[in-house]
Amino acid sequence: MKALKERILRDGKCFEGGILKVDNFINHQMDPILMKSMAVEFVRRFAGADFNKVMTIEASGIAPAIMVGYLLELPVVFAKKKKPSTMENMLTTSVYSFTKGTTYTVCVSKDYLCPGDKVLFIDDFLANGNAAKGVIDLVRQAGAELVGMGFLIEKAFQHGGDSLREQGVHVESLAVIESLDNCQISLRD
Repeated sequence: MKALKERILRDGKCFEGGILKVDNFINHQMDPILMKSMAVEFVRRFAGADFNKVMTIEASGIAPAIMVGYLLELPVVFAKKKKPSTMENMLTTSVYSFTKGTTYTVCVSKDYLCPGDKVLFIDDFLANGNAAKGVIDLVRQAGAELVGMGFLIEKAFQHGGDSLREQGVHVESLAVIESLDNCQISLRD
Protein backbone atom coordinates (compact mmCIF):
# COMPACT_ATOMS: atom_id res chain seq x y z
CA MET A 1 0.00 0.00 0.00
CA LYS A 2 1.74 3.07 -1.33
CA ALA A 3 0.50 5.63 1.25
CA LEU A 4 1.59 3.47 4.19
CA LYS A 5 4.99 2.71 2.65
CA GLU A 6 5.61 6.39 2.00
CA ARG A 7 4.64 7.24 5.57
CA ILE A 8 6.94 4.56 7.01
CA LEU A 9 9.87 5.92 4.99
CA ARG A 10 9.06 9.52 5.93
CA ASP A 11 8.08 9.19 9.61
CA GLY A 12 9.19 5.74 10.77
CA LYS A 13 12.21 5.47 13.03
CA CYS A 14 14.53 2.50 13.18
CA PHE A 15 16.32 1.28 16.31
CA GLU A 16 18.94 -1.43 16.82
CA GLY A 17 17.59 -4.94 17.20
CA GLY A 18 15.05 -4.78 14.38
CA ILE A 19 12.71 -2.26 16.01
CA LEU A 20 10.61 0.01 13.79
CA LYS A 21 8.90 2.85 15.61
CA VAL A 22 5.71 4.16 13.97
CA ASP A 23 4.13 5.66 17.06
CA ASN A 24 3.57 9.06 15.48
CA PHE A 25 0.97 7.72 13.03
CA ILE A 26 -0.09 4.15 13.99
CA ASN A 27 0.26 3.06 17.59
CA HIS A 28 0.43 6.09 19.90
CA GLN A 29 -0.66 9.12 17.92
CA MET A 30 -2.86 7.90 15.06
CA ASP A 31 -3.57 9.27 11.63
CA PRO A 32 -7.29 8.49 11.18
CA ILE A 33 -7.23 9.21 7.44
CA LEU A 34 -4.40 6.72 6.89
CA MET A 35 -6.12 4.26 9.28
CA LYS A 36 -9.30 4.44 7.20
CA SER A 37 -7.35 3.96 3.97
CA MET A 38 -5.65 0.88 5.41
CA ALA A 39 -9.00 -0.53 6.55
CA VAL A 40 -10.45 0.02 3.06
CA GLU A 41 -7.48 -1.91 1.64
CA PHE A 42 -8.09 -4.81 4.05
CA VAL A 43 -11.76 -4.87 3.05
CA ARG A 44 -10.67 -5.08 -0.59
CA ARG A 45 -8.09 -7.80 0.05
CA PHE A 46 -10.45 -9.98 2.08
CA ALA A 47 -13.52 -9.31 -0.08
CA GLY A 48 -13.77 -12.97 -1.12
CA ALA A 49 -13.61 -14.28 2.45
CA ASP A 50 -16.66 -15.14 4.52
CA PHE A 51 -16.33 -13.93 8.12
CA ASN A 52 -18.64 -12.57 10.80
CA LYS A 53 -16.19 -11.20 13.34
CA VAL A 54 -13.02 -9.10 13.40
CA MET A 55 -10.50 -9.86 16.14
CA THR A 56 -7.28 -8.34 17.45
CA ILE A 57 -5.11 -8.21 20.58
CA GLU A 58 -4.90 -5.05 22.64
CA ALA A 59 -3.75 -2.42 22.25
CA SER A 60 -2.24 -1.37 18.93
CA GLY A 61 -4.45 -3.58 16.78
CA ILE A 62 -7.67 -2.09 18.11
CA ALA A 63 -7.75 1.01 15.88
CA PRO A 64 -7.30 -0.80 12.53
CA ALA A 65 -9.62 -3.62 13.64
CA ILE A 66 -12.33 -1.13 14.64
CA MET A 67 -12.03 0.61 11.26
CA VAL A 68 -12.42 -2.72 9.42
CA GLY A 69 -15.37 -3.68 11.63
CA TYR A 70 -16.96 -0.28 11.08
CA LEU A 71 -16.65 -0.47 7.31
CA LEU A 72 -18.10 -3.99 7.23
CA GLU A 73 -20.59 -3.41 10.06
CA LEU A 74 -19.22 -6.37 12.01
CA PRO A 75 -18.43 -6.79 15.70
CA VAL A 76 -14.82 -6.42 16.80
CA VAL A 77 -13.39 -8.51 19.64
CA PHE A 78 -10.02 -7.91 21.20
CA ALA A 79 -8.10 -10.32 23.36
CA LYS A 80 -7.09 -8.69 26.62
CA LYS A 81 -3.59 -8.78 28.08
CA LYS A 82 -4.89 -8.69 31.65
CA LYS A 83 -7.70 -10.82 33.00
CA PRO A 84 -10.53 -8.53 34.08
CA SER A 85 -12.05 -9.39 37.46
CA THR A 86 -15.48 -9.32 35.82
CA MET A 87 -14.69 -11.77 33.01
CA GLU A 88 -16.04 -15.26 33.39
CA ASN A 89 -16.18 -18.12 30.94
CA MET A 90 -12.89 -17.26 29.25
CA LEU A 91 -10.32 -18.74 26.92
CA THR A 92 -6.63 -18.05 27.60
CA THR A 93 -3.30 -18.50 25.87
CA SER A 94 0.26 -17.23 26.30
CA VAL A 95 1.85 -14.73 23.91
CA TYR A 96 5.47 -13.58 23.95
CA SER A 97 5.93 -9.90 23.06
CA PHE A 98 9.11 -9.29 21.05
CA THR A 99 8.94 -5.53 21.66
CA LYS A 100 8.34 -5.71 25.42
CA GLY A 101 10.42 -8.86 26.03
CA THR A 102 7.73 -10.45 28.20
CA THR A 103 5.08 -13.17 28.03
CA TYR A 104 1.43 -12.23 28.47
CA THR A 105 -1.52 -14.42 29.25
CA VAL A 106 -4.18 -13.11 26.88
CA CYS A 107 -7.83 -13.88 27.30
CA VAL A 108 -11.13 -13.54 25.52
CA SER A 109 -14.64 -14.32 26.72
CA LYS A 110 -16.34 -17.39 25.26
CA ASP A 111 -19.38 -15.11 25.01
CA TYR A 112 -17.68 -13.16 22.20
CA LEU A 113 -15.60 -15.83 20.46
CA CYS A 114 -17.96 -18.72 19.84
CA PRO A 115 -18.18 -22.03 17.99
CA GLY A 116 -19.07 -21.33 14.37
CA ASP A 117 -17.61 -17.82 14.32
CA LYS A 118 -15.53 -17.05 11.23
CA VAL A 119 -12.77 -14.69 12.29
CA LEU A 120 -10.62 -12.14 10.49
CA PHE A 121 -7.64 -11.12 12.64
CA ILE A 122 -6.21 -7.59 12.18
CA ASP A 123 -3.08 -6.26 13.91
CA ASP A 124 -0.45 -3.55 13.52
CA PHE A 125 2.72 -5.68 13.24
CA LEU A 126 3.67 -9.19 12.17
CA ALA A 127 7.20 -10.00 13.31
CA ASN A 128 7.86 -13.46 14.73
CA GLY A 129 4.14 -14.25 14.65
CA ASN A 130 3.68 -14.79 18.37
CA ALA A 131 0.47 -12.77 18.71
CA ALA A 132 -0.89 -14.49 15.59
CA LYS A 133 -0.10 -17.93 17.04
CA GLY A 134 -1.88 -16.95 20.25
CA VAL A 135 -4.96 -15.88 18.31
CA ILE A 136 -4.92 -19.10 16.30
CA ASP A 137 -4.91 -20.98 19.61
CA LEU A 138 -7.82 -18.92 21.01
CA VAL A 139 -9.85 -19.39 17.80
CA ARG A 140 -9.18 -23.16 17.90
CA GLN A 141 -10.16 -23.37 21.58
CA ALA A 142 -13.41 -21.55 20.82
CA GLY A 143 -14.34 -23.94 18.02
CA ALA A 144 -14.31 -20.99 15.62
CA GLU A 145 -12.60 -20.72 12.23
CA LEU A 146 -9.77 -18.38 11.28
CA VAL A 147 -10.48 -16.96 7.81
CA GLY A 148 -7.43 -14.74 7.47
CA MET A 149 -4.96 -12.37 9.10
CA GLY A 150 -4.23 -8.80 8.06
CA PHE A 151 -1.25 -6.79 9.26
CA LEU A 152 -0.38 -3.16 8.68
CA ILE A 153 3.36 -3.91 8.70
CA GLU A 154 5.16 -7.24 8.30
CA LYS A 155 8.83 -7.64 9.21
CA ALA A 156 9.71 -10.31 6.64
CA PHE A 157 13.19 -10.81 8.13
CA GLN A 158 11.62 -12.18 11.34
CA HIS A 159 9.77 -14.91 9.38
CA GLY A 160 6.45 -14.93 11.26
CA GLY A 161 4.63 -14.45 7.96
CA ASP A 162 6.51 -17.36 6.39
CA SER A 163 5.46 -19.62 9.26
CA LEU A 164 1.79 -18.59 9.03
CA ARG A 165 1.68 -19.01 5.26
CA GLU A 166 3.29 -22.47 5.56
CA GLN A 167 0.38 -23.38 7.87
CA GLY A 168 -2.04 -22.34 5.15
CA VAL A 169 -3.15 -19.08 6.77
CA HIS A 170 -4.33 -16.37 4.36
CA VAL A 171 -2.01 -13.48 5.34
CA GLU A 172 -2.21 -9.96 3.90
CA SER A 173 0.35 -7.32 4.89
CA LEU A 174 -0.02 -3.74 3.68
CA ALA A 175 3.71 -2.96 3.95
CA VAL A 176 6.52 -5.50 4.12
CA ILE A 177 9.87 -4.58 5.66
CA GLU A 178 12.66 -6.62 4.08
CA SER A 179 15.38 -5.34 6.38
CA LEU A 180 16.20 -2.86 9.12
CA ASP A 181 19.94 -3.56 8.92
CA ASN A 182 22.13 -0.61 9.92
CA CYS A 183 18.89 1.18 10.91
CA GLN A 184 17.97 1.59 7.24
CA ILE A 185 14.34 0.83 6.36
CA SER A 186 14.19 -1.43 3.31
CA LEU A 187 10.67 -2.05 1.98
CA ARG A 188 9.46 -4.72 -0.43
CA ASP A 189 7.95 -3.28 -3.63
